[in-house]
Amino acid sequence: MGLLPDQYDKYLRFFKFMLKYWNSDVFSYSEDGINVTNSDDVVSKFDHTPEELTEDLKKMGPTYVKLGQLLSTRPDLLPSHFMEALATLQDDVDEVEYEVVEEIFKEEIGLRISKAFLSFDKTPLASASIGQVHKAITHDGQLVAVKIQRPGIRKRFIEDLDTLMSLSEKAEKISEVARSYSLHSVIEELRYILLKELDYNLEAQNLTRLKTNLKDFQHLFIPAPVMDYCSSRVLTMEFVEGSKVTKISPLKSMGLDMEPLIDDLIKGYLKQIIVDGFAHADPHPGNVYLTPNHQIALMDAGMVAKFSDEMQETILKLMIGLSNYDDARVSELLLSISEYDEKDVDLTLFRKNIARKIQESENQIAKDLKTGRTLIEINQMAAKQNIHIPVNLNVLGKILLNMDQIVATLTPEYDMQKTVKEYVKYLMQKKVKDNIKPGNLMELFLEMKDLTENLPFRLNKFSENLAENKIRIKVDTIDEERFTDAFQKVANRITAGLIIAALIMGAALMARIPSSWTIGGYPAFAFLLFVFAVLIGLFLLYQILFKDKKE
Repeated sequence: MGLLPDQYDKYLRFFKFMLKYWNSDVFSYSEDGINVTNSDDVVSKFDHTPEELTEDLKKMGPTYVKLGQLLSTRPDLLPSHFMEALATLQDDVDEVEYEVVEEIFKEEIGLRISKAFLSFDKTPLASASIGQVHKAITHDGQLVAVKIQRPGIRKRFIEDLDTLMSLSEKAEKISEVARSYSLHSVIEELRYILLKELDYNLEAQNLTRLKTNLKDFQHLFIPAPVMDYCSSRVLTMEFVEGSKVTKISPLKSMGLDMEPLIDDLIKGYLKQIIVDGFAHADPHPGNVYLTPNHQIALMDAGMVAKFSDEMQETILKLMIGLSNYDDARVSELLLSISEYDEKDVDLTLFRKNIARKIQESENQIAKDLKTGRTLIEINQMAAKQNIHIPVNLNVLGKILLNMDQIVATLTPEYDMQKTVKEYVKYLMQKKVKDNIKPGNLMELFLEMKDLTENLPFRLNKFSENLAENKIRIKVDTIDEERFTDAFQKVANRITAGLIIAALIMGAALMARIPSSWTIGGYPAFAFLLFVFAVLIGLFLLYQILFKDKKE
């Protein structure tokens, strides 16, 4: 398909950007780069600085600014210092005039601002690439924040994202690097996230759900949306008083007991991921506030992560494996949920690298353990070996990495690994208890009932096929004598199984017939018949478990 005239500028800007960074080591760095502790040493390793990258993204326009912010949640793709720069990336946008804000509000909500609010600050608190925020007071005296989406921003984002989708697909066809990092899938995922973030109705729903899920954590605060004044382009929610944790001075934090807050923050996130399957996906320190009520407020719920039941179970097992330094278990869990071609992957090398990484963690003292960093480094190793670990684990790594940063800011001596280990064990116990609830037992009973009802039909069908010689066994190599013996053994076992089943069913039917000769209150002949069937069954089981293995 040819390039349309109005696409020339988009493609031209993109190609200029890629010519500069495609061969840059920013996007092909070694995982060793994130182990450097001196920031000057880290920056000197790259031919472009974080500040240079952020400025170039600003020049590309608001879509690329937002994509840069989203890429800051993908530590598997970029070095840590570049992620930090991208997390704070803001484009130099002009404020939307109040008249435009009022027009959008009326169009979306159906009311004039003066009718909806007792007071409304015309000067925005913040102005970003997607929208700007104003402070207001409702007629019932509630202090709120009103976020208004910029006019025309959705159309522009969709056009830019479509361009990126087209180019990333082409890039994978010609570049091994693009294929190893699944560039098209990354862009597709970021496109999905960004379009979701453009719908403020979804963000309002996210806030409501998070507030409900975290209601038991008294030190966590999620601002509730004011649904009467929310739409796809307008979001009104409780105003959060307080300061970003990054702005809290060490002296101020020393005067407060921060451990209960950090406990709730870590446990709250583990609950979101492992129990709820729905988590606030961008808890970088700039989105986390400390309120005057001594609570931690989580801001910006536009970006959330969802985890399937299967993924929740896997993450729970993975966290236990990491806390027990069980590298073999961690390797198998990761491979079980990853995509890879066994022909192109050295699984022995992958397992060896995982073992080394886990051993490094085991040798660290408790307060220096960084589970988030470990997960990120594991993902980087996997990507370099063409093993594609699910994006959800990248999100988990980024969340835990952000937890490390918040803990380091508020409680430097806090043992986060201990809290994670203890709470994960608690969650495991809770899941076991949940599995033995009456509802789950009833489901198990119904499955057993279905099996019992269908078993006679299946046995009859199998014996019929066996009698008519319709059973076929496909093998790669055949030892005729051994195969005949094995088949005869299988047939004997099946026959014995059918006889045992017939004896048990006969005993059950005869137990209904009254008899003067009883054993333990049951008709004696039926009882002896049942015991005889059990003895044969036990002997057959012994043969299968012990004799067959030796043969």
